Amino acid sequence: MDQYIKKKLAKNWFKTLQEVLCREIAEKEGKKTKFKITNWNRSKNNDEGGGQYRILENGKIFDKVGVNFSEVYGKFSNEFKNKVPGTKTSSKFWASGISVVMHMKNPHVPAMHFNTRYIVTSFGWFGGGMDVTPCMKDKKLENWFHSEIKKSCDKHNKNYYKKYKKWCDEYFYLPHRKEPRGIGGIFFDYKKNNWEKDFSFVREVGISFKNISNEIIEKKNKLKWTIKDKEIQYKKRGRYVEFNLLHDRGTKFGLQTGGNVEAILMSLPPIAKW
Repeated sequence: MDQYIKKKLAKNWFKTLQEVLCREIAEKEGKKTKFKITNWNRSKNNDEGGGQYRILENGKIFDKVGVNFSEVYGKFSNEFKNKVPGTKTSSKFWASGISVVMHMKNPHVPAMHFNTRYIVTSFGWFGGGMDVTPCMKDKKLENWFHSEIKKSCDKHNKNYYKKYKKWCDEYFYLPHRKEPRGIGGIFFDYKKNNWEKDFSFVREVGISFKNISNEIIEKKNKLKWTIKDKEIQYKKRGRYVEFNLLHDRGTKFGLQTGGNVEAILMSLPPIAKW
């Protein structure tokens, strides 16, 4: 399949998923609360792509939720290109993806994160994943969450879940705190063996996140909470901020490729404490 068609199919899927997720989130919140939509360009002439980020704040369910779509292209800086596969002969790149971060009003509902992307240098590959960060321990939720992810992975390859769970556990870890960010999930990168199968898996991950996040909200959002619970949530969010600013590769990639700063930092919660 031609690389142009691959890019178009991947980009269209990410954009479609953004529309679907935002519509469902808006329906949960009701008519009064709406997304603030911002379009951005990577360059003044709009010749290096851009994207659109949508943020909803102060809802009845979400303290803040961001859903970001991007399609950017151009050249890596000499400093950055050596850190990216496929750039030995050329610094040109193309990248598109979707990222979602949910910070919930009810402390019983965990923060949730998802992203998938397709990047092309001298070759193309998929990456992404999802993870959940509760501020309160709930072994039942943890077991259910991982069983749902495993079901999705097993549809495509029986080895995916074990492999990508381990990758996630190692990636979403705060070495300076010696603790995981949350209860894990799956994380994968550099998927380039079979484009059709890899793209099918990426779509599965997106649909799985949609279904899992909806069910978690349905199960947990009606639970009563206290000011003390909220304080626990704020401190856990502090850990979330530390990871995203110190260790997250997506944050670094976005900033070092001239992405929109507000879109890149939409993952940060509205209030956090230390």
